[in-house]
Amino acid sequence: MSPEIATAARRTRKGTPNHPIEFRRELAKLACEPGVSVARLALEHGLNTNLLFKWRRAYQAGQYEPPTLLPVEVVHEERTIENAAVLPAQSQSKAHPVVAGVIEVSVGVARVRIEGTPDPATLRVVLRTLRAAAEAET
Repeated sequence: MSPEIATAARRTRKGTPNHPIEFRRELAKLACEPGVSVARLALEHGLNTNLLFKWRRAYQAGQYEPPTLLPVEVVHEERTIENAAVLPAQSQSKAHPVVAGVIEVSVGVARVRIEGTPDPATLRVVLRTLRAAAEAET
């Protein structure tokens, strides 16, 4: 056994152990190896077998992996909208051309591309919907 597995768990105010994430990850990884008895591994570390099975399921689902950052690409592309008839009335009164932007968000298999100058309230709704869909996948 490696020394980090043998670390003692901190206890909460109720007296139940609060095992560090590294401890849970390492034991769950060991429990996933072929031929390992989960019950024996739990007994060796003074854990309930069901708890170790729960940790193993979480490990297999990727819940013990460190959070990853999503790749972001910033592209500076200035375009002007040539057809002023599709612009809102307030933009038509301005003398200079309106610069259109592009926002592209990918979450899982969903991809949303917004071109032009979207309404901030609409953007909030779209981003909240994407966030809810991403949380539902996990």
